[in-house]
Amino acid sequence: VQLQASGGGQVQAGDSLRLACAASGRSFSNNVMGWFRQAPGKEREFVAAVSWSGGSTFYADSVKGRFTISRVNAKVYLQMNSLKVEDTAVYYCAADERSRTRYLDNYYKSRSLYNYWGQGTQVTVSS
Repeated sequence: VQLQASGGGQVQAGDSLRLACAASGRSFSNNVMGWFRQAPGKEREFVAAVSWSGGSTFYADSVKGRFTISRVNAKVYLQMNSLKVEDTAVYYCAADERSRTRYLDNYYKSRSLYNYWGQGTQVTVSS
C-alpha cells in the first residue's frame, strides 16, 4: 500500500498550489485522509483532514481560510491559496486504515490516527 503525494513546487508568496494524494494497493475512499507538513528543524504538524464521508473537514488555525481539503473519487486534494513563506515545508498525505469510522473532532489532528503515510512533496514559498 502506498500513498503518493504530488503537486509541490516553488512559488512566491500569495500564489496558489494544489497538492494531490493518490493511493495504490488499496482504496481509501471511505477512510479519513489528512495532510501534514514538516518544516526543517520542526516537528510534523497537522494541516487538514477530511472525514471518511467527505462531509466534515478540519484545519489547523494557521491555514484556515486559505487551504481547502477535498476528496474526489479515490484522490484527496489540498488547495493552497494565499501561500505564505511560513507554509514552506514537506507536505505529507496520510490515511486511516479503518473505514467508515468517525472520531472526536480533535482526534483528526492527531498523527496517531493515521496508519499510512506518503513520501512527501516539497512546497517552497519565497517572498
